[in-house]
Amino acid sequence: MARIAVLHNTLDLRGGADAVCLHVCQALQADHDVTLFTLSRTAVAELDDLFGTSVDVAVERPPLGRLLADAFAAATPVVGPQLPLRTALLVSYFRRRATEFDLAVSTANEIALPLPSVQYVHFPQFDQYHCPAGGFDRANPLWSRLAGPRDRRLPADATVLANSAWTADVVEATYDRRPTVCHPPVDPIDARLWAEREQGIVTVGRLAPDKRTLDAIEIVDGVRERGHDCHLHVVGSASAAYRQYVERVATAASERPYVTLERDVSRERLEHVLATHRYGLNVKRREHFGMALAECVAAGMLTFAPDDGGQRDVVGDPARLFDAPADAADRIARAIERDDRPSRSPDRFDSQRFHEQIRHHVTQRLSQHRRQ
Repeated sequence: MARIAVLHNTLDLRGGADAVCLHVCQALQADHDVTLFTLSRTAVAELDDLFGTSVDVAVERPPLGRLLADAFAAATPVVGPQLPLRTALLVSYFRRRATEFDLAVSTANEIALPLPSVQYVHFPQFDQYHCPAGGFDRANPLWSRLAGPRDRRLPADATVLANSAWTADVVEATYDRRPTVCHPPVDPIDARLWAEREQGIVTVGRLAPDKRTLDAIEIVDGVRERGHDCHLHVVGSASAAYRQYVERVATAASERPYVTLERDVSRERLEHVLATHRYGLNVKRREHFGMALAECVAAGMLTFAPDDGGQRDVVGDPARLFDAPADAADRIARAIERDDRPSRSPDRFDSQRFHEQIRHHVTQRLSQHRRQ
């Protein structure tokens, strides 16, 4: 049994990275002494139902961590989530405790640590001026100096994983080192037969500007304009950080009888919606992976997404990848007319596969460290 620290900057956004964090904890907790370090308001127990996990690990927050998390939540609608800054604060605190642990696992991207590590990269958070697909935060060079890899070199004693082939490409272009692809965990969902499902579209995930939920509403408008009596379910977690955008989505949904908005639903309700509808839709550009869309694959749905980013790994079929909302409406309408069926296996991304991969990489990294 090893002493393992899992580092995750915040659980407050309730997104796919948070699901990865909880699944990593669950994968390791039976065989190791695991402590989760995070800068969050959200309790782990609040997310177990949302992500289908059962996590029982120690949780530690930096001093004044709750006040800092409250401040970030209040500022996010104006300045964004500031994830690299949160990571820098968390790493600064953790470094004082690092000698208590045998290994660290980062589930919030690449960081510089004084001990061996396994690092799961959803998208590079540091050295953004060298990242070919990144945003350019003026303060990022500072956060990179405080917590990022030195001299743009990922730590030699780190096993680096990426959530998709696209993300692996971006990491390689930024740090000249290619990670191993380890798709996030999404379990199969018991679903109805195709003929018994509603001819509806479902989009799942955070209600946030980067997820472009309003574009999903525009797309279903377009499908209906092409002569198909199609409806849309927007099923999303509504973080307080994006309350202004959530209000816009709620207004757009209320103006359309064929759009239903459901916020912060139970796992049981989410699976019911996926199991009873035919089409899954993701609208975010340059999605790092697309766990919400992978949920649709897990429910045996026909999926559609923009033709870029990690969602290509999820969708697979170029005929389901689009360039703009009008193109998406065309492709969905064509699939309805031809009664196209899904071809991806529902268990393609199951959590057992993910847990086994995480345990393998952790065991391998620990063994390599002990031999040195």
